[in-house]
Amino acid sequence: MGIATGDDAGVYSLGNGRALVQTVDIFTPVVDSPRDWGRVAAANALSDIYAMGAIPLTALQYLAWPRDDLPLDVAASVIEGGMDVMAEAGCTVVGGHSIDSPEPTYGFAVTGTVDEDSLISNSGGRAGDILVLTKPLGIGIITTAIKRGICPPDVEVAAVEQMVTLNSRAGAALKEAGATAATDVTGFGLLGHLGELCAASGTGAEVQFDLIPIIDGTSDLLSQGAWAGGSKRNLEAVSERVVTTRSRDDVRLLADAQTSGGLLVSLSPENVQQYCESVPSSVVVGSLTEDMNLRVI
Repeated sequence: MGIATGDDAGVYSLGNGRALVQTVDIFTPVVDSPRDWGRVAAANALSDIYAMGAIPLTALQYLAWPRDDLPLDVAASVIEGGMDVMAEAGCTVVGGHSIDSPEPTYGFAVTGTVDEDSLISNSGGRAGDILVLTKPLGIGIITTAIKRGICPPDVEVAAVEQMVTLNSRAGAALKEAGATAATDVTGFGLLGHLGELCAASGTGAEVQFDLIPIIDGTSDLLSQGAWAGGSKRNLEAVSERVVTTRSRDDVRLLADAQTSGGLLVSLSPENVQQYCESVPSSVVVGSLTEDMNLRVI
């Protein structure tokens, strides 16, 4: 499995029912704290592994740093945060690479393993399946507000807490509850990643906006103009498929580019309760449908 399927990670069969799962994620700072940025980068990279039902095994870290403009002890704080989260995940950082660069960038390439019969892709969804989301939305709006200096401290703290929370339990529960498909909600926003899952599965979806968890304070920041260019492109990319009577801001929230977001999981109706009991943060947000539209009601 490679990029052609639109899945969260590449998968390479080792034979004997085992496979490698590989991904890479790097980005520029999304929060002010160097250590928190490192923590978020690690959790974000690991998320692709968990979304495939795999277990992270090793990682390589990448750091681009403006050594003449930013102290190296700040870089050390970034790395410390990343290493802490990798250790929490039981993932061994075996090496990496650093370069001098005018813009700081940090992230990881992660390798995991999975039994082939436990592998979860984004292509197995079926009309009638229930959609479950494991983390609230709003990260992109909040991180944009942080960059602009308009984010209340308590909202920033809540966003960081969400971003550094590993999707390990949400990933492990996929096979246990018989998930038919899954993806993590990151840069393409909920609608973008849902659109990919639906395209791969040959379905559409209906999302109930009022059921979707959103970090407190997000809507106020959106009304103040905290709306990133990447989120705008997300909305443009799915606009032809979206059918809704909701407000423009409601739809913007669903297109908001997330960093280290939760998993979006497709489950048979009879398996939803088991998954939600295993992952207490999960919330039912909609269902897959036979038509190819993305309906937001």
